[in-house]
Parts: sequence; structure tokens; C-alpha cells
Amino acid sequence: MSLNTADEVEYEALPSNAGLGVNMAAGALAGISEHAVMFPVDMIKTRMQVFATSPSAVYSGIGNAFTRISSTEGMRAMWRGVSSVILGAGPAHAVHFGTYEAVKELTGGNRMGNQWLSTSLAGAAATIASDALMNPFDVIKQRMQVHKSEFRSVWTCATTVYRNEGLNAFYVSYPTTLMMTVPFTAVQFTVYEQLKKLMNPTGEYSPVTHVIAGGLAGGVAAGVTTPLDVAKTLLQTKGSSQDPEIRRCRGIADACRIILRRDGLKGFARGLSPRVLTFMPSNALCWLSYEFFKALIRE
Repeated sequence: MSLNTADEVEYEALPSNAGLGVNMAAGALAGISEHAVMFPVDMIKTRMQVFATSPSAVYSGIGNAFTRISSTEGMRAMWRGVSSVILGAGPAHAVHFGTYEAVKELTGGNRMGNQWLSTSLAGAAATIASDALMNPFDVIKQRMQVHKSEFRSVWTCATTVYRNEGLNAFYVSYPTTLMMTVPFTAVQFTVYEQLKKLMNPTGEYSPVTHVIAGGLAGGVAAGVTTPLDVAKTLLQTKGSSQDPEIRRCRGIADACRIILRRDGLKGFARGLSPRVLTFMPSNALCWLSYEFFKALIRE
């Protein structure tokens, strides 16, 4: 696709209200691209956050986890659960970006100047809507990612969890997820929009801007919200745990008490490195893909 001819639409000159369908389609494609590429690092993050009962499931770092998992379980284990993410990420990201653009337009975020409040509100609204759709798929993904998981297919995992634990198992972490992702998304979108305007004030086509701004925004947001992500992982994987106390955990307050008692404050930083490492490139790719697909579909 050439962007140099006068007859074609400028990448950054696209109308911000290009249409709900365009934004949703671009968001779906961006979401699938983002999650699929960085899935192995996300898998390591999940393993590092889980309170393991077996020494073989305790990892000292990203390199150690990658080497041990790939050598003992094979490289295919690094991708276990990716199908659940792909199934959920497309629709969830379509809803996410569609809501984001609609709310930003509604609250005046596309006007000239620093509209950080509108951007934050749009990001928070987008998260509430998309997480309601994505949460069950995230539960299935993490159940498939844990050490010695019995599940090899999304359908088997979903039906087994539903039969043994009921519908509540898919949403027990939803309040915690919102507590984490609403500030995550507000920080991410705000940092991204501010950096984009700072780095590219003319609004000309600049994929480098989207990569750098998206990556930094993702890294900052991921670091800030890691403590809540540790609690979320505990809640979403408690049904696979052999630990009676963890299995009885009912919500974020119980999860935080368990983490604090067993691992102290440092327990809330479990998986920090792989989480930041996941979100920096994946967020960069997500924003680059989103802006690109939006331009491509619009044209």
C-alpha cells in the first residue's frame, strides 16, 4: 500500500471517527497479532506467578523458565492455551477499540489540545466492555498454561471447569481484572496519546512513533498494575491448585492476604519482568497494527 500519492488518504490524517466497523475490525486484527506473538513470554509470566507446590515448577527468571520448560515439556508447551487467546482476543479487542474510539469522540477527545481526561475515560470504558467478554477465555488460557496442566484443548478445559466449578469460575477474577485493567488502560492510552503528540506533533505517517509510544505506554502500565495481576492469576488458577487454602480463596482480599503472608510484599512483584517484557513489544505491535489496519480498511 503506497502512502505517497496525493490521491491516497494520509495514515495519520484519517478522520478519528472513521467508523465503528473500521475501528472494531482494526482492533480485532491488532489484538490477535499482539497476543499470538508474545504468548510464550505470557506463559512464563503465569508460571512464575502461581504458588507452586512442586519445586520443579519454581523458576528463578525468564531464561531459567524458558530453558526448563522447553527442555522438559517441549517447545509446544510454550504455546499451550494460545487458541483460547486467539478465539477471545479478536472479539474482545474489536469491542475494546470500538468502545474507545466511540467514547473518545463522544467526550470530545478528538478535539485539538490535551484531552487527557477524555482519553482516560475512553480507555476505562473500553476495558470494562472488553474484559467482560475476554475474562472466561483468560481463565481457560491460564488453566492450560500452568505446570502439569491436564488440559490440551479449549473445549475440554471450558467444559471441565464449568462442570466442576460452575459459571462463577470464569468470572471470579472479573472484579480483580477490572481493578487492574481499568487503571492499566487509562495509563496506557494516556501515555500513548501524549507521547504520540509529543513525538509526532505534525500528525504525519510515522510507524516508529506508534512503536515507541505504544511500547513505553505498555511497559509503564504493566509495571504499575503487576500486583493486581498476581492476585488475578491466583484467582483464575485456584481450581487447578492442590493447596486447600488457595482453592478456598473467594476474591481479591483473600488473594492479597495469601500473597502477603506467604511471600511478603515482594510476592506482589511475581512475574514483573516477563509481564513488562510481554507488554512492551506486544503493545508496540498492537498500536502499530491497529493504526495500520485502520488505515488499510478505511482506504
